[in-house]
Amino acid sequence: MHVKKGMTVRVIRGNHKGMEGKVLRVFPKKQRVIVEGVNFIKRATRPSQENPAGGFIEKEAPIHISNVMVVVGGEAIRIGHKILADGTKVRISKKTGEEIEI
Repeated sequence: MHVKKGMTVRVIRGNHKGMEGKVLRVFPKKQRVIVEGVNFIKRATRPSQENPAGGFIEKEAPIHISNVMVVVGGEAIRIGHKILADGTKVRISKKTGEEIEI
């Protein structure tokens, strides 16, 4: 997975193309991510003690991981991996070769 929780990503395909947000949750088995402020859906809820009126709730729905790119320094980049001399694996920018911090 090239995306981790807490990273800032840009949507590159679909109805929300161009929108940016922070990754709230990652589902590796389904290859999907939930991005803050992107892909809202409405869910009908029954009345409960927290919400006595019930009604509709808007929340973010997952989108496929292939539709997002990591944003570093205001620019969307592709992620690569590199193994250092001490054996640790780090993420690098394919364009510049710099290491990427989460």
